Amino acid sequence: MTEDQAKQRFLLLNLVRLSGLILVMVGLANVMGKFAPDLAPWLGRVLLVTGVADYFFAPMVLKRAWRAKGQ
Repeated sequence: MTEDQAKQRFLLLNLVRLSGLILVMVGLANVMGKFAPDLAPWLGRVLLVTGVADYFFAPMVLKRAWRAKGQ
């Protein structure tokens, strides 16, 4: 693996975790009634669970995909 590939992967992993964190924060805000409470009451819970899964499991999925490609 080259240094450029390592930098790109590091950036991608951080962006994936940041997106998961943003989903968690928006989901919590919706659950607490601070962000779009009239839209759908279940939307906050869905965003919260999706954000947690994205934060913890998406980096592992990316790692497996990179390893399967032989990189």
